[in-house]
Amino acid sequence: MDWFQALILGIVQGLTEYLPVSSSGHLTIGSALFGVDGESNLTFNIAVHVATVLSTCCILWKEIVWIFKDLVKFKWNEGTRYAVNIIISMIPIGVVGILFKDKVETIFNPDTSAGIFGNPIFLVGCCLMLTAWLLTFSYVAKPRERDDISPWHAFFIGIAQAFAVLPGLSRSGSTIATGLMLGNKKERLAQFSFLMVIPPILGEALLDFKDLIGGEAVAEGVTTAIGTFPLIVGFLAAFVVGCLACKWMINIVKKGKLIWFAIYCAVISFLSLILPYVL
Repeated sequence: MDWFQALILGIVQGLTEYLPVSSSGHLTIGSALFGVDGESNLTFNIAVHVATVLSTCCILWKEIVWIFKDLVKFKWNEGTRYAVNIIISMIPIGVVGILFKDKVETIFNPDTSAGIFGNPIFLVGCCLMLTAWLLTFSYVAKPRERDDISPWHAFFIGIAQAFAVLPGLSRSGSTIATGLMLGNKKERLAQFSFLMVIPPILGEALLDFKDLIGGEAVAEGVTTAIGTFPLIVGFLAAFVVGCLACKWMINIVKKGKLIWFAIYCAVISFLSLILPYVL
């Protein structure tokens, strides 16, 4: 991977991590189009995901400081309740990651004998269409709004995040659409959706890093050669674009303009389904 390829993939990761269009799906499509095996490079994958976490912390630093200030008071207050809801939202993805991570990766990896999808682009196309439907339902649904995200709603939003392990099923799209259909206010939902993903992404990055330094990734042929400069370029691109996309997405959710992303996902889904036949 050269620096320009790292730049493109870093931009794609930073932009699509927050926009409801699936970062994993777009990286899969981009890798197929440009012949860049970015998804299989574990070092690069860790770097760009950590970069997007840092961009979230940068944009939402006031909310993060507020939560920690309330937590250290050791009282049941608004910040503590918010932190508990984040922990509750992590339960489904934690169960999937701990108990079913290897099985999920095997099932949806077309390079393994157990893979049930002949082409990764086909799976991405199907999941992008599902993302489009979720965004559409959240746009047309008019539930009665509630002021705060309840623990039960946090759990259901967490279930949506767990299903988003499928490439092409947008994490932010799934969690935000689920929250909107449950009646949560737009102003709070985008912020909660971005904060709740910080621990799972960091946890996955730590597990991947453990595999990397333990030699398991090398033994399985997961990593590919990547220089320090391309790695830095990809990291910075994902961080800078991630900051812009995070702030932009919060404003978009507040204005309720997700229907345009539903249309975009539907178009890309259609192109993804015909792409394997023309490449």
